[in-house]
Amino acid sequence: MDTPSTRPYLLRALYEWCTDNGFTPFIAVQVDETVRVPMEFVKDGEIVLNVSFDATSALKLGNDYIEFKGRFGGVARDILVPVSRVLAIYARENGQGMAFPVNPAMKQESQTKPAGTDAVHTPSPAIASVDAGTAGAGTEPTPPKSGSSAGRPALTRIK
Repeated sequence: MDTPSTRPYLLRALYEWCTDNGFTPFIAVQVDETVRVPMEFVKDGEIVLNVSFDATSALKLGNDYIEFKGRFGGVARDILVPVSRVLAIYARENGQGMAFPVNPAMKQESQTKPAGTDAVHTPSPAIASVDAGTAGAGTEPTPPKSGSSAGRPALTRIK
């Protein structure tokens, strides 16, 4: 018997930690055909979404899917993200959060990409950061603080 994934439980715990401490929870998502997000905001196969209470409506952090309604460019959209496609969850204000291992299917996809395409599977400031509450309004959220890797945020383990 397969053991259920810990990812949805960790996502819910870190979401709660962010909200309890007044931080804005963001999720980085690897987009494929199973993810329902506004494709015009996807960059290099990834999107970052603000999943805070203020930016979402009817948010459900389930074991298989994250579902909510969000406004993008003033238009309400239904969002559906398989939990397995979430790359990271972190606080916008300080970058603290957790990155998740790339599952084998996602790793296989990156290996079959044409040469010269970006196969990065961790959140970076180059990802199209979308605040579901203000997307398209010309205001992008501040990316997490960069670590030693150029252009990549430093995700800090929460103990």
